[in-house]
Amino acid sequence: MPPSPAPPLIVPAVTKHTATVIMAHGLGDSGAGWIDLAANWRRRQKFQEVKFIFPNAPAIPITVNMGMTMPGWYDILAFDDLKARNDEVGIRRSQGYIHGLIDKEIADGIPSDRIVLGGFSQGGAMAIFSGITAKKKLGGIFGLSCYLLLHDKFLQSIPDDNPNKDTPIFMGHGDSDPLVLPKWGQETKAILTKEGWSVELKMYRGLQHSAVPDEIDDVEEYLNAQIPPIGDKGSL
Repeated sequence: MPPSPAPPLIVPAVTKHTATVIMAHGLGDSGAGWIDLAANWRRRQKFQEVKFIFPNAPAIPITVNMGMTMPGWYDILAFDDLKARNDEVGIRRSQGYIHGLIDKEIADGIPSDRIVLGGFSQGGAMAIFSGITAKKKLGGIFGLSCYLLLHDKFLQSIPDDNPNKDTPIFMGHGDSDPLVLPKWGQETKAILTKEGWSVELKMYRGLQHSAVPDEIDDVEEYLNAQIPPIGDKGSL
């Protein structure tokens, strides 16, 4: 078993806490690598009712990096075709951890449909997999520069009532990504769409394995649509 991950970084809501966004980082990164996302929105007084959670992956050996230990949600066995060989044990472990974060928010009084799960690269792959397999209806699922995990068996993990069948999924991907190839994002959309999910995939011209302001703006628009502020209009 890998060591326990460091606690998530938390950016609390400014006003009444009515929604939560969980944002998972990519391979070799940490929650701190994405905390500027929330800081930028705070400076602009966006998502005042939203608590942001930036979890930290455990440090594990990564096969494609000569077994070096680094933060990772699961091992990557090969880069030639990320669909072909998945570390199912690591994926299931991280899925359980992310579902636990969701359960804690629900226990703290946040309705599941006011919780959005997102991530970048490995974190995006985990967000999509954990989102569509969640046992409660979520407010949204987004993945940036990512792909579908366990593509040949993920349907076996979908709850019988499939509570997130109608949860819109947003994907963003650079059309010049040399690491997570654009076609893997396109194939992910095709597979999920075929199975009945509503997936919006936006491609960003010239973008490699990173994120750009236009993409973050699109995530902001997505969050505005999925978890609009409640304010004084009602109570949870």
